[in-house]
Amino acid sequence: MTDMNCLVAPLFDNKPYSDLLRLARQGVRDIRVFGPADSQKAHFLFALCSRLDKKGVLITFHEAQARKMHADLDALSAGGAVLFPAGEALLHSVEARSHDSMNYRITALARILSGDFRYLVTSVEAFAQKLPHPGMLSEGMEEIAAGMDIHLDALSNQLVRIGYDRTHTVEGRGQFAIRGGILDIFPIQEDLPVRIEFFGDTVDTVRSFDPVNQRSTETRERVMLLPAREVLFPREDLLGKVVSGLRREVLHLRGQLDRGPVAKEIDRIEDRSYFPGMDKYAPYLLGDQPCTLIDYLSPAKNPAGDPEQTLSGYLICMDEPARIENRLESLLVEYHESCRLLIEKGMMLAGGAGFYFESEEARRRLEQNSVISFYSLPAGKESSEKDFVLKTRQIPPMEADPALLAKDLAGWKSQRKRVALLAGNPAKAERIAQTLSRDGVDVIFLAVPPKELTPGILTVMPGNLLKGFSYEDAGLMVLTEGDLASRKKQEMPGRRKHRRGISLSSFADLKPGDHVVHDAHGIGLYEGIEKVVVDGVAKDYIKIAYHGDSRLFVPAQQISLVQKYVGPEGRSPRLSRFGGGEWEKTKARVRESLKDMAEELVSLYAKRQELKGFAFSRDTVWQQQFEAEFPYEETEDQLRCVEEIKVDMESVRPMDRLLCGDVGYGKTEVGLRAVFKAVMDGKQAAWLVPTTVLAQQHYESFRQRFSGYPMTVEMLSRFRSEAEQKQILSRLGKGKVDILVGTHRLLQRDIRFKDLGLLVIDEEHRFGVAHKEKLKTRYPEVDVLSLSATPIPRTLHMSMTGIRDISTIHEPPEARYPVQTYVMEYDSGLIGDAISREMARDGQVFYLYNRIGTIHEKAARIRELVPEARVAFAHGQMEERELGNIMMAFLKKEIDILVCTTIIESGLDMGNVNTIIIEDADRLGLAQLYQLRGRVGRAGRLAYAYVTYRRDKTLTEIAEKRLKAIREFTEFGSGFRIAMRDMEIRGAGDILGARQHGHMETVGYEMYCRLLAEAVRITRGDEKALAAQEATVEIHTSALIPRDYIPEESERIEIYERIAAIREEKDLLDVRDELSDRFGHVPPEVEALCGISLIRAYATRCGIGAVYSKPPAGIVLKFLEKRQVPHQQIVRLTEKHRGKILFTAGNPSYITCLTRKEDGPAVVRTVIQVLADLMGGG
Repeated sequence: MTDMNCLVAPLFDNKPYSDLLRLARQGVRDIRVFGPADSQKAHFLFALCSRLDKKGVLITFHEAQARKMHADLDALSAGGAVLFPAGEALLHSVEARSHDSMNYRITALARILSGDFRYLVTSVEAFAQKLPHPGMLSEGMEEIAAGMDIHLDALSNQLVRIGYDRTHTVEGRGQFAIRGGILDIFPIQEDLPVRIEFFGDTVDTVRSFDPVNQRSTETRERVMLLPAREVLFPREDLLGKVVSGLRREVLHLRGQLDRGPVAKEIDRIEDRSYFPGMDKYAPYLLGDQPCTLIDYLSPAKNPAGDPEQTLSGYLICMDEPARIENRLESLLVEYHESCRLLIEKGMMLAGGAGFYFESEEARRRLEQNSVISFYSLPAGKESSEKDFVLKTRQIPPMEADPALLAKDLAGWKSQRKRVALLAGNPAKAERIAQTLSRDGVDVIFLAVPPKELTPGILTVMPGNLLKGFSYEDAGLMVLTEGDLASRKKQEMPGRRKHRRGISLSSFADLKPGDHVVHDAHGIGLYEGIEKVVVDGVAKDYIKIAYHGDSRLFVPAQQISLVQKYVGPEGRSPRLSRFGGGEWEKTKARVRESLKDMAEELVSLYAKRQELKGFAFSRDTVWQQQFEAEFPYEETEDQLRCVEEIKVDMESVRPMDRLLCGDVGYGKTEVGLRAVFKAVMDGKQAAWLVPTTVLAQQHYESFRQRFSGYPMTVEMLSRFRSEAEQKQILSRLGKGKVDILVGTHRLLQRDIRFKDLGLLVIDEEHRFGVAHKEKLKTRYPEVDVLSLSATPIPRTLHMSMTGIRDISTIHEPPEARYPVQTYVMEYDSGLIGDAISREMARDGQVFYLYNRIGTIHEKAARIRELVPEARVAFAHGQMEERELGNIMMAFLKKEIDILVCTTIIESGLDMGNVNTIIIEDADRLGLAQLYQLRGRVGRAGRLAYAYVTYRRDKTLTEIAEKRLKAIREFTEFGSGFRIAMRDMEIRGAGDILGARQHGHMETVGYEMYCRLLAEAVRITRGDEKALAAQEATVEIHTSALIPRDYIPEESERIEIYERIAAIREEKDLLDVRDELSDRFGHVPPEVEALCGISLIRAYATRCGIGAVYSKPPAGIVLKFLEKRQVPHQQIVRLTEKHRGKILFTAGNPSYITCLTRKEDGPAVVRTVIQVLADLMGGG
């Protein structure tokens, strides 16, 4: 662990710090410390605990404050701090809820129980919540290690008991699957799921695997399985007593309570079946001795409720006791009021209102353990020897002015102050030190903190704190990167490991009834896989239904001829007629359209290659400094995209690059770095946006981002008066405006730049083709960067490679706080509670209502529901000025609740909106829901999404499927692949335009991409554009995937697809490894299937049209007609396989492999070897 003693040592050589330390060492309680604020509290606790050699516990007044204190203590202790956040008291019945918050809490409790921490931070909300006895958590923890003996069935039962959900394929935390002797499980605290392989009842291996491609990544020695639920069902006899008590309570309240829903929930508790709305029964399941967090610190010595417990190894501190008291009171008043209303309505039992300790009990448990209390404000008149007033000071922003810092440092030097600057990671800290040194600041950089700081010299070293501070009476000052940049450093949770995985299978989650596309026969309905046995040989066939009850049976080996139909979400395509040429005509129409499009694209690309533009210089020192000031850690994708753009800009050819990435993935920052580069070379930059509101927000954020540099940012939109616009245009023409942000106003003829170097088109898909071409025609030699919020499909990307420069950001930025999501029947009471809670923390709410005709009525009903709220509505058919004014008012926090359609601005960064309520979610697709949910949770606070539907209306089959997918996605993240795929289809439509989108709909997305790639290759003169006719293979051996090897049909189909894609021997080995890894030992029938796929690929490359069994001789390899086989090649081949092959010349020619004495697998191996030798020249 990094030694930060240099930030501690100067303190305790001075009074009053040494006196305070002495009292704390003597075990004196109720010490009060006045003066520290923000990060200084965390630092002072760190300093005390370091000197006392104790662990620190900090209880603060709010969740947001707890997160900040945790971030600082975690940075100071090199990862030694644990945060225990508040749980969610969900009293209403819901059908699904996300588990991120609960998983975090359980993981934190397990870490606290293990003692693996130096600091524990929590809020009063979390502290006041009743917790299960530590023993209950310990009993639910299961460690699995290689070599252990454990019965898989017993382990499966235990996993269900501790709250894991059994499924076919593990995609999200809290799921497990069993296939033969293999257990896949995603422990709630892990970044990757784990595959545990058994040999009998012994654990053979433990491996991590990627949930995207399901392949193992690394071997592990062991894994800890934590419970997936915070409150577990007690043992049988105790659970029986709980259920009996619940039923008595229901009978007692029979007159006022609708017994049905509650009775059903009690039945589920009796059956030990976990369900999302269990919080209101938690007080019953916790028993008579609920615990607090303190009980987890030393459970063996401190039985719950013992008032005399002492925790000598811990320093327990309270942050602002008065604010803790106020928060506790308001929390309990809100909670009990919610409970009272639900009890009166008969929606919960009275005993369920015990989620928190009552105020007196909570206060007693807090005060009996507290040693030190922190107060930001100075002490009043009354004080005692246990009161300490520290002379502290917060650091004012320095506006990134090195001269000001050098001046301050001269003053600190004369005062012999020790000054440290914590400047992020080592590379960033070194860059900042070099920049300050060049600007005349007396500075040293140390990659490792020194034993002590040198007075009067600024010591720059790696580290992170949210705010800087000074101990005036101890001569110690700590600065942060944020203090220099005049921007608040962003406090965010740790990054989750990003998983790229392989591209998505086109058969992901294929089910009977789904539409598929056959290359030769068109769109049909997939009806499943049928096993057919002929002459003792078993094979699988894919059954497809066509228009008029026609059926097609496709050998599973030929699955490459079939793709899942993917088109616009929620629409069903027309089934093709079997035979008759209808499908070929459809494909011909699409080909013709694509031919025109390909010619246009290739022509545009060729013209652009001939143009000469401006070649920008390489990066300057200022560019490096500007990029170092970015307050987040960049993702690998961001850095790669920045590099691709810079290479384009430094080339003489004008850039025309499209940057794609999801909402909030950091496209704007990538664009800003390009803008900075352009302005550094004396050029001007224009940033075109689709709406006035986005223009205003960008203008304000750009001015802040470019502050500290001699760059002028201006904006043109209808928010500017005519006189202001005229003045801006005059300055623009004289080169006095460096960066111009604007709406469609930038397209008008009166816009004259002195020397435009870069044009950025934001939300590219929101502008028409005519607009974009107009700009490119007007500024043909200017570099153009377009940003799009819809992810482009990889397959489409590949189809367009070489005709459009595309950069993609697939990787999300630093992990946001998770969006706590609920799926539920619409309940106005819960909606009112959710809105009130968001407003109580000064937040705002999106209320998504996708019906323009009655949206004003819905807004009126929301006003009645929450009278104190300021409510407005917005939709896409409003006049632009009115819509802009409403969005601007919402952005300025003049509106609390915005009732809106799906027009929520994708480009707007509304960090204060952290609750979204979605009405009639069954009308939305999973991809749309995923993107809407991403509109909240963009600030450093927990966000909420309420996904609602109305049970009283008849749901269509599609709506039912959507709701089921939404529930699964909410609970476990399942279906994420489909959501991403749906979004990619939408992205393809945006990039290709409306006409091509229609063609994509008629043939399906996969076929469309295939035809587009073919058209582009033909247009560019690629003679290999038309794929060779694929060989047919009919070998008399069983070749299929047995149902007992892979029982789940959708997985079996996916593996058939993987096997059909085998082209080389390394592909075959890769598939065999994957099968062995995921499903265990590979059966002979599957080995044969893999071999036959390789034979098909080899035969096709050799010009062989058919490979088939010809009893009794063996296997015939029949060349295509008119295929000339080199004589020398045949001579060498027959010599090598003397007596085992015969060659028959003719049209067509044949090779016969004499394999009559070999069994099926040996036959396959022989044919592969002959074909490999034929390809290699014998």
